[in-house]
Amino acid sequence: MKFSALAVSLMLAFGSASAAPDLTPAKGKPFTWENATVYFLLTDRFNNGNPANDHAYGRKDDAARARGFMGGDLAGVTQKIKEGYFDDLGVDAIWITPPVEQIHAATDEGTGKSYGFHGYWARDFTSIDANLGNEKDLHELVDAAHARGIRVLLDVVMNHTGPVTPSDPVWPAEWVRTEPTCTYKDMATTVSCTLVKNLPDFRTDSDEKVDLPPALVAKWKKEGRIDRETAELNDFFKRTGYPRAPRYYLMKWHADWVRKYGFDGFRADTVKHTEPGVWKDLKKVASAAYEDWKKANPAKRVAGDLPFFMTAETYGYSVKAGRQFTYDGGTSVDYYDNGFDSMINFSMAGDARQGYEPLFSSYSAALHGPLKGVSVLNYLDSHDDGHPFDAMREHPMEAANKLLLAPGQAQIYYGDETARVLHIDGAEGDANLRSFMNWDQLKNNTRVGLFGVAEVRDHWARLGRFRHAHPAVGAGVHQMLQASPYVFKRTWEKDGVTDRVVVALGLPQDRIVAIPVAGVFSDGQTVRDWYTGKTAMVAGGKVQFALRAPVALIALD
Repeated sequence: MKFSALAVSLMLAFGSASAAPDLTPAKGKPFTWENATVYFLLTDRFNNGNPANDHAYGRKDDAARARGFMGGDLAGVTQKIKEGYFDDLGVDAIWITPPVEQIHAATDEGTGKSYGFHGYWARDFTSIDANLGNEKDLHELVDAAHARGIRVLLDVVMNHTGPVTPSDPVWPAEWVRTEPTCTYKDMATTVSCTLVKNLPDFRTDSDEKVDLPPALVAKWKKEGRIDRETAELNDFFKRTGYPRAPRYYLMKWHADWVRKYGFDGFRADTVKHTEPGVWKDLKKVASAAYEDWKKANPAKRVAGDLPFFMTAETYGYSVKAGRQFTYDGGTSVDYYDNGFDSMINFSMAGDARQGYEPLFSSYSAALHGPLKGVSVLNYLDSHDDGHPFDAMREHPMEAANKLLLAPGQAQIYYGDETARVLHIDGAEGDANLRSFMNWDQLKNNTRVGLFGVAEVRDHWARLGRFRHAHPAVGAGVHQMLQASPYVFKRTWEKDGVTDRVVVALGLPQDRIVAIPVAGVFSDGQTVRDWYTGKTAMVAGGKVQFALRAPVALIALD
């Protein structure tokens, strides 16, 4: 597909993003996780809804480039939910980084001062970090999403605490190990070790009884909640029969966020660095909490009585591996059999460099073969992948086509849809991936490469809404119908409900062409192109639409 021609055709056909037709269906097909579009955002980097909470715990603006808090918060996410930003993109679920209270101070190693803006440096798993907001803010976020049929995933960490600083003491030795550092030669040197220096590793292998860390006890006493927290822990251990070992404290604390706020699933962090069975137990505890929340909040739950969902960040896993993840050294683990419904697919960014048909057909074969009954979460870039598909956003339309039309689940990383460039002058390493959301560029339709940002988002939104309405896109069986222009079909059936779609990519812009749909739609049926909003009748096994566009997204009207 020629991107310069695509840019021109988009602008000629539709003008600005505000001119896009309303393609939201009156009633879509039922939601299935296998077709989910998940929007992943770093809460601190997305939208600042309350500038009053920008500085908490004495934190300062003294971090290295892009390694401090920038003001994004829970209220900012809620604001965008209520504005309909995620609805317009066809988003099914929002994944937020851990909102738990982070270490208060900064580390000062290698890249300069760094704060825990990302959420992965926990100090207290039972509190919301004040830089992000408070309990009321989090209730409003989840409730606002659920009111729009959007699920919310919570990022959880079972592997490590935050780094140790003069203000943030190390947890007791029976809770964490502080050495050796992982060497990744085999499973043992990946699990029974610290990820990096000064990142204490939870003793998730231990069954020994441990008492609450003294620093946590002192904190809860100061906050006036020590009696409530200890009573809840006593009830949990009595009810479950689990030993008072570190991993079960963590499971209780993570599940409490589900029971209190109604999170619909977990994205589990650093999965390969803990014992596999930890996650199966977490799934059991969190699932019970989810059912408790649904019973207590029948008016707030999302339609469809689906069970608790979990996806795994097992670094290096590829859809090509099927159900197995293999450590260096040869040990293989089936994480789908250890509590996970989905695995994040780390090979997508590289696989997307091939053509559409090899990408789509190979993913469909895997998902409807070795992976039948489970799924993968595809992504093209993220907060810590140093090899994104298109860091400088030179091919944002192609990126949308490959991510949102690939078989499997789709993870939009905040700013994918607005061509947020993954480079910051003066930043080092993964800080380049974590700039603040480019709202001003979207508002002003700033040009990034060949495209205006608003046109890029418009293209992503058209594909996203189509995907949201049609589970066949991500969950269906793929088959190519024509090589040039490239046309394929997807067909899906589950619990007596069927869905069929045809998609054409790289359509010529100098003439209207007939698109083959035989075997999917019958002559005389009226179908709609979700990209333009136009309808047409099938004749001779083909259909053609009056308005030219580079993409056609075809389904029964």
